Amino acid sequence: VHLVATGGRRVQPGGSLRLSCIAGGFTLDLYTVGWFRQVPGKEREAVASISSSDESTDYADFVNGRFTVSRDSAENKVYLQMNDLKIGDTGDYYCATGGIATLPTLEQSPYDYWSRPTQVTVSS
Repeated sequence: VHLVATGGRRVQPGGSLRLSCIAGGFTLDLYTVGWFRQVPGKEREAVASISSSDESTDYADFVNGRFTVSRDSAENKVYLQMNDLKIGDTGDYYCATGGIATLPTLEQSPYDYWSRPTQVTVSS
C-alpha cells in the first residue's frame, strides 16, 4: 500500500497547478481522501476533502472557490486543481486516505495513510 502526491512545482502568482494523489495496492474510490498542506512557519492544515460515498467535497475557508478536488476512478487518482494561486499557498502538500470516514473530513486524525509531500512554490 502506498500513496504518492505529485505535481508540485514553481508557479507565478495567479497561476494554476494540478496536484495528483496516486494510490498503489488499493482502490482509492473506497476511501475518503484529504489534501493537506504545511506552509512555512505554520502547522499542517487541511485544504480539501472528497468523500468515498457520494463524492461530496469540503474545503478550508482560505480556498475561497479557488481549488477543486475530484476523482479519476479509472486512473485510481484524486486531483487537486488549484487556480489563482497566491504567494501564501507556497508549501508542502500532502494527500491522505484510509480510515473509516465516508464523508469528507478536514480533520487529520481519521486518515491512516499519508503521502510524502509535493512542494508548491508560488513566486514571481
